[in-house]
Amino acid sequence: MFSPMFVLRQLGAFDFWWWMTTNLFVLLTICFITDREYLYLLRKDFSENILRKTGIGLLSALFLYLLFFAGNYLSRLWFDFASPGIDSVYKFKGDAAGIRIALLMLLVIGPGEELFWRGYLQRKFSAKYGKWAGLVIALILYTGVHVFTGNFMLIMAALICGLFWGWMYLKYESMLINVISHTVWDIVVFLVLPFSA
Repeated sequence: MFSPMFVLRQLGAFDFWWWMTTNLFVLLTICFITDREYLYLLRKDFSENILRKTGIGLLSALFLYLLFFAGNYLSRLWFDFASPGIDSVYKFKGDAAGIRIALLMLLVIGPGEELFWRGYLQRKFSAKYGKWAGLVIALILYTGVHVFTGNFMLIMAALICGLFWGWMYLKYESMLINVISHTVWDIVVFLVLPFSA
C-alpha cells in the first residue's frame, strides 16, 4: 500500500498526501478491528504521565532533527549523490498547500505511522519473537517500503528514523512519546526548517 505512492506520487487529484492519509486510515482501521486490546493500551498510555511523555517526545524530536541537520551537512559535503537525493524528497510536496500538508502530518500521518509501524507491528512482532527481534522485523519492513523510491538518501533516512523510533518504543513503551516525536519531527524537517538546498 505504501510503496506505490512513493513511486507514482500522484494519480490525478489524488496526490501523495491524500494517498498516505488514506493508506493509514485503512491500515489503522484494520489494526483496531483485529486487535481490540490496542485501543485499551492507547487510552491508558495517553492518560498517564502526559507532561513527562510530552517532554520526552519533544526532546527526542529535537535530538533527531539535530542528527539529521549534521547528516545533511556532512552527506552533501562528502557524497555527490546526496544533494539530488535529499532535494528529491522535498519534491513530494508537489503543488500541495503547506497548510494541508501540516494538518495531515499533525492529525493523521505523523500519529498514524507510529500507531501502525511501532504501536501495532513492532508490538505484535515483539510479543511473538521478543523485543529486539520485533524492533528489527518492523524496521526491515518500514525501511523496505522506501526501497522502491530508489532514493538512497530517503532509504537511509527511513532506516535511521525507524531505528530511532523503534528503540524509543522499546525503551518507553509509549505511543504518546513516539507520536509526538514523529509528528513534530515531520513538520519541522519538512515544513518549518527543511534541508532543501
